[in-house]
Amino acid sequence: MKALVLNALHQPLDFTEVADPSPRPGEVVVALRAAALNRRDLFITQGLYSGIRFPCIFGSDGAGVYRGRRVVLYPALEWGDNPDFQGKNFRVLGMPDDGTLAERIRLPRANIFPMPGHLNWEQAAALPLAGLTAWRTLFSRCRLKKGEKVLITGIGGGVALTALQLAAAAGADVFVTSSSAEKIEKAVEMGAKGGANYREEGWDKRLKAETGGFDIIVDSAAGDGFALFPALCNPGARIGIYGGTLGKVNGLSMQPVFWKQISILGSTMGTLREFRAMLHFVARHEIVPIMDSVFSLSEGNAALKKMEEGSQFGKIVLRI
Repeated sequence: MKALVLNALHQPLDFTEVADPSPRPGEVVVALRAAALNRRDLFITQGLYSGIRFPCIFGSDGAGVYRGRRVVLYPALEWGDNPDFQGKNFRVLGMPDDGTLAERIRLPRANIFPMPGHLNWEQAAALPLAGLTAWRTLFSRCRLKKGEKVLITGIGGGVALTALQLAAAAGADVFVTSSSAEKIEKAVEMGAKGGANYREEGWDKRLKAETGGFDIIVDSAAGDGFALFPALCNPGARIGIYGGTLGKVNGLSMQPVFWKQISILGSTMGTLREFRAMLHFVARHEIVPIMDSVFSLSEGNAALKKMEEGSQFGKIVLRI
């Protein structure tokens, strides 16, 4: 079969022929029809990820066919027994285990789920990791309720956009931040009530005055901007964070955190049960993942380059 193979860091992927996967007991082989990139994939090519091995087929998101059925893949392995946190053997599909940037993939039978019927291959492939991460952050960790006000930072990436769609469908009033006025406008077209450009002086105070404060803030960057969030929070608010691309937080005052009884909640991926719940919600509300662009599998390096540029609005998908 054809696959995109990582053979060295800081080098293009090799689009090459590799051996077909053979299932072991309890496993299946899915013929993939589409896969999607995540920023994790870019980080792997740059050596910014643990447990990297060569050669490897990465990619966590995929949709395809198993015994004539259209399926979507749960994008992780061995969560463990405790739903509150992942176990020591937990890992994301696509490193160190071979992932979805190939014509076929071997994975546990428990990892395949019926594909939501309203989605096409590319849309379904764009859903798993972003949908699962957004679902756990919003519903399992932050306990989102209808009518609450939600701020989603850094709109434009797959998880942030999916969080916007899920929260809006659940009856929340959603606001966003971005450094791009165009991305904020697109988010409003998707159902956001408004937004703010975080590069503008005093953006946080203007947004607080406009909204009155937030019950939930969803963030993936951390960094010094995180220190502004407690002032934006209502009493009893929850801050859900699923990434830390900007690193450590400087200048964070604990006074508003304890006085307002704010919860700061870390979140990573999610369980099989949460994945199933997310798929049912997406199907019931006919949510369609936002796609920025579609490439062929052989154009994987061009797709990664586009991700590195950081201008995308939605998922970058590979058609197989």
